[in-house]
Amino acid sequence: MEAVRELFLQALKAALENRTVTWDSSLEEQQWLELFYLAEVHNVLPLVYEAVYRCPAAQKTEGELFLPFKRRTVQTVMLQAQKTNEFLRLYGMLTAAGLKPCVVKGIICRNIYPNPDFRISSDEDIWIPAEQFPLCHELMLSWGMSLSVPEQDIDAAYEVPYGKKGSPIYIELHKSLFPPESTAYGDLNRFFDGITENPKEVLVQGTKLYTMGHTDHLFYLICHAFKHFLHSGFGLRQVCDIILYANSHGDRIDWERIVDQCRQIHAELFTAALFKIGENHLCFDRDKACYPTVWREIELDESAMLEDLLDSGVYGDANMSRKHSSNITLNAVSAQKQGKNSGNNVLKTVFPPAKSLERRFPYLKEHPYLLPVAWTSRIFHYQKELQLTGGNDAAESIRIGNQRIELMKQYGIIE
Repeated sequence: MEAVRELFLQALKAALENRTVTWDSSLEEQQWLELFYLAEVHNVLPLVYEAVYRCPAAQKTEGELFLPFKRRTVQTVMLQAQKTNEFLRLYGMLTAAGLKPCVVKGIICRNIYPNPDFRISSDEDIWIPAEQFPLCHELMLSWGMSLSVPEQDIDAAYEVPYGKKGSPIYIELHKSLFPPESTAYGDLNRFFDGITENPKEVLVQGTKLYTMGHTDHLFYLICHAFKHFLHSGFGLRQVCDIILYANSHGDRIDWERIVDQCRQIHAELFTAALFKIGENHLCFDRDKACYPTVWREIELDESAMLEDLLDSGVYGDANMSRKHSSNITLNAVSAQKQGKNSGNNVLKTVFPPAKSLERRFPYLKEHPYLLPVAWTSRIFHYQKELQLTGGNDAAESIRIGNQRIELMKQYGIIE
């Protein structure tokens, strides 16, 4: 592993343990810049900066080098505090109206970090029964929120995003946790049927939030990471969420059910690799988490998974070539679930079936014969991105996609 990547993991571990790194040897200016770049790509700059800026090695470095990162850290933390406060007010309004929106990820995960506002959330996710969506939608609008995608068919969508003019708050309102139409992972919704009927209460800054029980929430965090892994990958922040959640609530988690459900979705080795990364490089504590014996005894090499996560960025969007590679990996997973040959992934990436394009081109639902028009529009958009965006190369996308298919085979996700 590259030296800077190792330093990044050390800093992240220190942040999760609420301490400062003990680096004494001077780092070169380029190493500091690469370290902070990695932190920004993984959306953990406040965590990393807080863990390193007081260490002996930092004291030997010109202060001006740290100034822009200090400024961004302070601004980001202040912005997160503002988003949190406004979300809690909005949520209080929804519950006062008799709703019990189920909060997932985001603020629930932040609440288990040593410094919650240092764990950044770009949005907050709320899950609500579909029949309660109309009332929730009206209440959101009355609060000053507006649709982030005005042209979206909110009745058909499984997820509706909202923003607010003059405010950093951003909400994704879910009717289901995963897109039901997805062949690759739409079936994950079956594990969460009926959960909103008996929510768990959590107190955050004096506001009562409703969320899932600990076993379901940990499994959801795993499934959410798994979904992104099937696309173009995910970063270290999600691993931090998973291991901190397990450390904090391990004695109240039904690990037998977690193991069984991971096996059902072919994610047992995938999940075991995440916990091994957490144990070897971060702060996962097997005993504190009551980690199951069956996973303790699994022998696997987590290094390939770790390198992929480090390359990915926070949600697999380190560059456009990697993002576009998701079409290859998703086609491979979908083909296996349908009992088909996973070959010809490149051809399927360029010319996918109408159903997989319906969210992007809604007219295909009623007029599937317009599929060639959608293909043409999609290719034109891709060519435009090639001209405007760095790190976007079709051949590189194919290389990354094929490499990640081999990674999925290594961890038992596909055959």
